Amino acid sequence: MRSYVISRIIGMFPTLILISVIVFTVIQLPPGDIVSATLDRLQAQGVEVSAEQIQNLRAQYNLDKPIYQQYFHWVINFVQGDMGYSFLFARPVSELVWERLGFTLALTISALIFTWVAALPLGIYTAVRQYSIGDYAMTSIALVGLATPPFLLALILMYVGYEYFGISVGGLFSPEYRDAPWSFARFGDMLTHIWIPMVIIGLSGTAITMRILRANLLDELNKPYVVTARAKGVRPVKLILKYPLRIAINPFISTIGLQLPALISGEAIVAMVLNLPTTGPALLQALLNQDMYLAGSFLMLLAMLTVVGMLISDLFLAWADPRIRYE
Repeated sequence: MRSYVISRIIGMFPTLILISVIVFTVIQLPPGDIVSATLDRLQAQGVEVSAEQIQNLRAQYNLDKPIYQQYFHWVINFVQGDMGYSFLFARPVSELVWERLGFTLALTISALIFTWVAALPLGIYTAVRQYSIGDYAMTSIALVGLATPPFLLALILMYVGYEYFGISVGGLFSPEYRDAPWSFARFGDMLTHIWIPMVIIGLSGTAITMRILRANLLDELNKPYVVTARAKGVRPVKLILKYPLRIAINPFISTIGLQLPALISGEAIVAMVLNLPTTGPALLQALLNQDMYLAGSFLMLLAMLTVVGMLISDLFLAWADPRIRYE
């Protein structure tokens, strides 16, 4: 197991290097750069900028150097914790990133936990009670959740909450706690608000995971070893949890790495609809204004979270199924 873990961790580094190249290429693709975008904005406001100031700005962002030197400068500083300076927000990128990444991480993890807590018992129930009324009801709800885009579900909840209950569905904090320092009261207020985006973001993943577990568990329940154990009088609960579920749960565990990118991308759209202080809205503004350091840092950190999620998924699989680590 130790050698398997070490090999998987070592394998992350080439992936992260390739991701950094792709991220840097993506943020360089639009025409112009942050300096030209800033000059256009200043000229629209009637502010004149001298050629010397333009040259100083380009030197500040290393835009006067070849593209490969810009990449190495960005990567080296990123590894050292210096993510650059955001001209759009007039703040260091590291402050903006850690300020918003924590909320994104909390929302993504809570949505993943919701997906597991809801999909595991529902998947077992629909497999054991195949073709029952409950199976049809859960399947219908899952298909509706799968077919409804998260942003549309957020809009529906906002309308229903305001129209019929007189409450505002949006944000992670009440107005009095929005800019307040952290305390137990502020944390409790966040918990009363986070469940709405948690359910919205996690509903699609719950539907997919439930159907995967149902299909795999149905396949195991019809195998001879289950029929033999049932004939010997093994209790149904023990029979399902000890044998078929342990095999059927492998694809269930492997979806952790697949769900994290979907949850993060879904969070970005839902965050703009519900006005959440996460990475999504800030990343969109950074991309629109070509704030390369802010956009690149956000994309790189979100990609790193996805790679770590894949690693956690593989480690859970190796722990649950010895065949994986032996191979």
